[in-house]
Amino acid sequence: MSLFRRGEDRVTADEAHRRTRGADAPAVLLDVREQTEWDAGHAPGAVHAPLSRLAAGAALPSAARERPLVVICRSGNRSQRAASLLAGRGAEAVDVKGGMTAWAGAGHPVVDARGNSGSVA
Repeated sequence: MSLFRRGEDRVTADEAHRRTRGADAPAVLLDVREQTEWDAGHAPGAVHAPLSRLAAGAALPSAARERPLVVICRSGNRSQRAASLLAGRGAEAVDVKGGMTAWAGAGHPVVDARGNSGSVA
């Protein structure tokens, strides 16, 4: 059974938060931004896999394998490409409309590389 509704390819930041938070979360939040963006601020518990590496053929990090994926970037453009690429590889993936900008704007937490309050870069 699929976590995502048939034909669903995008979710809101609130829906992404609901589906990826907590120990029993049904999906993984996969951040596809580059390292400097990730270091400045990301969602706690997200898994990092830059789109540039995925597009070059890199495998998903082990924490994101065999799980539904909610893919996020800064604004939603790269995450759309990444979700499509990953779906082509057989993954169940949707992207977050508005990306980390929408995530932070909705009041969801953002931490930097040290675990302190972060910012969206």
